[in-house]
Amino acid sequence: MWHNTRQLNMIASALYALVVLAVLGAGMRWTAQRPMFALHAIRIDGDAEHVNAVTVRRAVLDHLQGNFFTVNLDTARAAFETMPWVRHASVRRVWPDSIAVDLDEYKPLATWGDDRMVSTDGELFTANQAEVEGDLPAFDGPDGSVQDVVARYRDFAKWFAPLHAKPVGVTLSPRYAWTVKLSNGLQVEFGRERNAQTLASRAQRLVSSWGQTTQRWGNDIEYVDLRYPNGFAIRSASVKIAADPANAAAARADKAGTAASKGAARPAAGKGAPTEKGRAAVSKAALNRTASSRTASSRTATSRTATGKTGAGPAAGGETATNKAPGNNGNSGKTIGKSGTPAPKQQGATQ
Repeated sequence: MWHNTRQLNMIASALYALVVLAVLGAGMRWTAQRPMFALHAIRIDGDAEHVNAVTVRRAVLDHLQGNFFTVNLDTARAAFETMPWVRHASVRRVWPDSIAVDLDEYKPLATWGDDRMVSTDGELFTANQAEVEGDLPAFDGPDGSVQDVVARYRDFAKWFAPLHAKPVGVTLSPRYAWTVKLSNGLQVEFGRERNAQTLASRAQRLVSSWGQTTQRWGNDIEYVDLRYPNGFAIRSASVKIAADPANAAAARADKAGTAASKGAARPAAGKGAPTEKGRAAVSKAALNRTASSRTASSRTATSRTATGKTGAGPAAGGETATNKAPGNNGNSGKTIGKSGTPAPKQQGATQ
């Protein structure tokens, strides 16, 4: 009998608790549905330089379903993080009818490709580049190379600081060769990074010789190729080399020989007209010299060593070095090397 009474009391207590919970739940639901708990405000804190009311209404409001009690904070956070410039968002309730959002925006470091930007943390994001104050450096590279490009950008800024120039463009090619554009208009071809010291040593070679280089060739150097093992090639916008008179005379002689050949199939013996074989030889030599003259009189100057004199500086063995600098669209470059260092071989620079 005693056991039956105890069981009945436990059942009665459980039923009473269920009734109380049901009443409380109904009361809470009733309270939660009151208009006073509807969301009336969104408070935005933190870094919100590029966030405005128009953007919030367009990207977030449709995702804020419910009131103070029922709104899903994870859904709200994800909606805020879809907005341009927003890197991270955290959302919390503010009694009795508001939510507060702490935003963390991307800090732009440079543009990436045609339509994206890279942050100071090395993260790619998409936003309106017109909203950025001032000009950003231009970066580009293969997929997955963002962190490498950002790191090298900071290295280039440090290495070229003695020249009072900073990088305004850093490109890593699909072959992983580096090209840097500086604020003074100079484009520097670094080539591929063979080891941890490759780029640093090549930059130091240029910086240490820059005073001597500009003193000899002027301040309007527009291109430097550092892929040579013991020197570098430059291209200056103002340096032009006049055609050699001997080359011009050879070209005229070749032209005259060509006209004579066309005028008579069998030149008269004893007239001094060159034979067909002799004319071809003259033509070949003249063409070689004329092509060399045209190349030398272009915007790119003939290759010389730093120890050579203006004109045709002797390289090792007393020969003049004329080397094509890779990346110069087939034009010759001026090779600047250390004192006593031979100019690069004919095959040009290493990568």
